[in-house]
Amino acid sequence: MALQVYSTLTRKKEPFHKKPGDTVTMYVCGPTVYKPSHIGHMVGPVIFDTVKRYLTYLGYKVKWIVNITDVDDKLINRAKELNTTVPELSAKMTEDYFACLKSLNVTGIDHFPKATDHIGGMIEVIQALIKKDYAYEVDDGVYFDVAKDADYGKLSNRDPEQMEAGARLEPNPKKRNPGDFALWKSKPGEPKEVQFESPFKCGRGRPGWHIECTCMAIKELGETLDIHGGGLDLQFPHHENELAQSESWTDKPFAHFWMHNGLLKMGSAKMAGSVGNVVNIADLLKKHTAETVRFLLLSTHYRSPIEYSEERLDEIARSLQGFYRFFERYERYTGVNFYSIKAPETQEAFSKLYNRRTEGGNWFESFCGALDEDFNTGNAIGFLYQLLNELNRHADREGYEEHPEKRKGQQFVDFTEGGIALRTMGTILGLFWEPPAKQSLGEDSTLVSGLMQLLLDLRNNLRATAKEAAKDNPLKKPLFDQTDLIRKRLGELGVTLEDRPGGTTWRVG
Repeated sequence: MALQVYSTLTRKKEPFHKKPGDTVTMYVCGPTVYKPSHIGHMVGPVIFDTVKRYLTYLGYKVKWIVNITDVDDKLINRAKELNTTVPELSAKMTEDYFACLKSLNVTGIDHFPKATDHIGGMIEVIQALIKKDYAYEVDDGVYFDVAKDADYGKLSNRDPEQMEAGARLEPNPKKRNPGDFALWKSKPGEPKEVQFESPFKCGRGRPGWHIECTCMAIKELGETLDIHGGGLDLQFPHHENELAQSESWTDKPFAHFWMHNGLLKMGSAKMAGSVGNVVNIADLLKKHTAETVRFLLLSTHYRSPIEYSEERLDEIARSLQGFYRFFERYERYTGVNFYSIKAPETQEAFSKLYNRRTEGGNWFESFCGALDEDFNTGNAIGFLYQLLNELNRHADREGYEEHPEKRKGQQFVDFTEGGIALRTMGTILGLFWEPPAKQSLGEDSTLVSGLMQLLLDLRNNLRATAKEAAKDNPLKKPLFDQTDLIRKRLGELGVTLEDRPGGTTWRVG
């Protein structure tokens, strides 16, 4: 199946317009760096990191840019509250943002242009819009005239009057239309570090939010982007205004595909600083692993809302244990550490490895089919679980644990290749990038280990006695019930037991 991508602009899925081997340009709106990053800030980066991973696997050469807004009303107000400067605050919060991206294995961003590094280019764009009569000057700034753009509103599918009624517009008698937006603004009394020289009537000032992205996107990637991404909350006014000024300036389509990801929800409310329900990444990672968090953000289709809750994160953490147990099982059978497997990097390389139909190949094909349908990571993760279950059933059916001599021949080759397919799926989703940290037993680890071994020995003796008793009376199972009770109670304490022919092992988690 050919790759299909939904565009917010056309409101339908369309075949991707380029072929493998071509360069794909992708711009995703980044943060205004005035507060520490919360989990809502990571939704877009994790999703589009996965989009880039899959496009790269298909053979495309992807250049992905995420901007940093380091001059803005929020930054100015927050710096004043903290009695610091805008540059100092933005630098500190940018480093926090980078650390959060790294923790969640977002590795595909090629460059982070900063707004303050492109002031000259923004002024040139504004001058061009004035010359083409799409913008006009007043004594407090420069504004884009939405009435001059015949198809203004096409991205959000609303006419200007509807947008004016639904938007929070600052009343300004100097504007020609209520919906006109600032390209340049001059506000007396603002700190000198956020005021830049300009040729406009208003003099020193700073750029509007929307013109920043237009300038940085086109400067870095060209006049027509292949993909422009961002959160659904940016569709209007930010992306609508960005599109209007960009196409008015260049007379070319600004983006082939507009992709908008759904927002993170806590209960019935969107997670946002304005709502006061944010969970900072640094705090979240004290309670949950980064892999659990990334798994959550990919567990639905990217255009759907993501339900955030502690219960959901706990559920994902438990389900991930099934993968971790399989990875250990795979290493016992093959002698290969799962995390050391080098996954095929491209579709062509994978096809050479799987030149026949196998369990792994079948599930991998379904996995790619889900991603071909508008990057449906939710369905793709479902096939990840399907392959995990299939490989475990295969190992149980063949008896690799009890009969090591069976670990050869074509059936075992299918099993090992299935592990490679699982590894490749995880790599495309950005999962399983490092082994989970072992939970510490604390200072008394020797004592705890000794007590656990004593408990396992007692349980094993009980199991042996139960087997003997069952020979005389197969219906009498109280001793087996006791061994199951031990497993259950240990599980409630976070300890997992695994009974294998070579003995019983235990782990925390």
